[in-house]
Amino acid sequence: MPKLSIITINYNNLEGLKRTLESVVNQTLQEFEYIVIDGGSTDGSLAYIESQNANIDYWISEPDTGIYNAMNKGIVKANGEYLLFLNSGDHFYNNEVLEESSLYFNSHDLICFDVHMIKNGNSRTVKHPDKLRFSDFYLNGLNHQSVLIRKELFETVGLYDENLKIVSDWKFFILALFVHNCSYININKTLSTYYLDGISAQLIEGHLNERNQVLKEYFSAFVLDYEEWQINRKLLEMNRFKMLREIEKSVFGKKMVSIFLRTFIVLFSKIRLKELLG
Repeated sequence: MPKLSIITINYNNLEGLKRTLESVVNQTLQEFEYIVIDGGSTDGSLAYIESQNANIDYWISEPDTGIYNAMNKGIVKANGEYLLFLNSGDHFYNNEVLEESSLYFNSHDLICFDVHMIKNGNSRTVKHPDKLRFSDFYLNGLNHQSVLIRKELFETVGLYDENLKIVSDWKFFILALFVHNCSYININKTLSTYYLDGISAQLIEGHLNERNQVLKEYFSAFVLDYEEWQINRKLLEMNRFKMLREIEKSVFGKKMVSIFLRTFIVLFSKIRLKELLG
């Protein structure tokens, strides 16, 4: 059984598919299974896939009902211990990265790497925390382009929810981590490049709506607590609180804050006493 199965889904994105496939083929480590799931493209993708048949272990081109239906087809066909979804347009960070990262391909259910993200010509490296908290998933999550998923985890959690159009991979991760308590490790190494160009405001709005739907279905008891925590965190991030924190770092500052608080308490107590006495 191969250690890793790389799955690429594609629909009418010939140039993106070329970029992804070339990145896979050019890896210095070639001990993996490569699967391409095409949604019945009409832009020349099928002819290109056929021309690359020697570099692909399994491929199919047929209509699907969406990206998660295509990804589930790849999961069902995969034989690797770990799965990596490198979808059409995404690519490995460089030609050596798979070989350099291969020593981490063991022991944990989710193996998370950094991802190089490009949007409208601007790029940044997205890192993940060493220890994940539920709050990390309230607005953010993991990028599937940089996460190796143990295949057995799909038997435990289930396949991607095809009723969701945008956040089914986010739902899978949050259930795997906080319902099924799967193991996780963060590796501070960039594995892949992910392009965000062309994401519209409508898509972002749908993204938030679907996340809220999942949160209310599985974690409704936590949502109110988190919203209150967010409000408190915003208060703590105000400039006045930041100034107080900086002042308190020095001995002199601590004394000044202490004197101020004691003076305030004394004055407040006198005012309240006058009010009570009439």
